[in-house]
Amino acid sequence: MSTQEEMIATAAEAVAEARRIVVFSGAGISTDSGIPDFRGPNGVWTKNPKAEKAANITHYLNDPDVRHVAWQNRLTTPAWTAEPNVGHAALVDLERQGRLHGLVTQNIDGLHQKAGNDPSKVIEVHGTVWFTRCWECEDRRPMEHSLERVRAGDPDPACLECGGILKSDTISFGQALIPEVIDRAMQVSDECDLLLAVGSTLSVFPAANCVPRAKAGGAAVVIVNGDETGMDRYADHLLLGQIGDILPKLVVHDQP
Repeated sequence: MSTQEEMIATAAEAVAEARRIVVFSGAGISTDSGIPDFRGPNGVWTKNPKAEKAANITHYLNDPDVRHVAWQNRLTTPAWTAEPNVGHAALVDLERQGRLHGLVTQNIDGLHQKAGNDPSKVIEVHGTVWFTRCWECEDRRPMEHSLERVRAGDPDPACLECGGILKSDTISFGQALIPEVIDRAMQVSDECDLLLAVGSTLSVFPAANCVPRAKAGGAAVVIVNGDETGMDRYADHLLLGQIGDILPKLVVHDQP
């Protein structure tokens, strides 16, 4: 058995012993589903700097051209057709075993719910691309309603309730996070006996604080990622490699 396999086996034992597991997921778990990350070599913002500008709330609200670009990008986002991968499936297995206490995700793609995780367990700290929200009146509707208007020729569909600016129901740069959502993420992290961080650089705050919060509460910390993270020093088990290869090996299927 190689050193990597031994490390995976040891981490799998820790996961098997845990009863209140919190998963913290980032973009890396969805890349195998065809959804690129943002800042990697093939990232959305690396290839298209205008897309990063559209992710800034000040630019988005003040520049109609930025919104036009954003709506055109929304028409073709891979989230609409992406399917969950084996990493997502492993986390569904964890929930079926009755040991998933919460699933905190930085992702906006909805793939955890599509894979079969209970939506009530999924804490989307950066929102979701599947809905729109009005910046003025906060009216919330399925994204597809607005995309139909864009396809029909409206480059910047306004809120049907108040005429305000619509955006995806995601958290843009410069936009305040929702306190209740962050509070819940921290609460489940305080309560867990193991935190499994998957596919995140763990460098975006305050969400990344889930890791030290779990550690301070006595939980074991398992980090699975393709590269080093900003929280490696907290890891009891640090596994670097392909998430789709590693994550299924950490979930023991015969747990009650």
